[in-house]
Amino acid sequence: MRCPYCGCEDSKVIDSRPTDEGERIRRRRECTSCGKRFTTYEVIETVPIIVVKKDNSRETFDRNKLFKGMLRACEKRPVPVTTLEKAVSEIETQLQNSLEKEVSSTKIGELAMDKLKSIDEVAYVRFASVYRQFKDINTFMEELSKLLEENGARSSGKK
Repeated sequence: MRCPYCGCEDSKVIDSRPTDEGERIRRRRECTSCGKRFTTYEVIETVPIIVVKKDNSRETFDRNKLFKGMLRACEKRPVPVTTLEKAVSEIETQLQNSLEKEVSSTKIGELAMDKLKSIDEVAYVRFASVYRQFKDINTFMEELSKLLEENGARSSGKK
């Protein structure tokens, strides 16, 4: 690591600690030549996830875009922002761990719907109505019927 003061390429690490988010490591270094101290940050280099959209165009995965979509579905619902942030992080981790370089937008949408279904059913239906582009009231009712059937099966299984 080159010293920002004298340009020497030799320094020693005095202190290392993770940042608040745990995503980076902060290192305090001391130049062996001039003795001045400076801070560096070490970050994990990740391979970007490429999203293949329905029209076959490609773009880099943007967690903020996913978060905003899920947040929009949860408007005026009792869903804490931290719950949505956790869900988005879980989806992103799942995508990174899949080791696929390209992921379809359909898969990301399905993962988001799965998370929203367990978080808030109204938010799930809102997200699904936009994501699945319901053509008419009948397709909307079919989705609601599936949700009601799942709830009925779950509640009868608890008895």
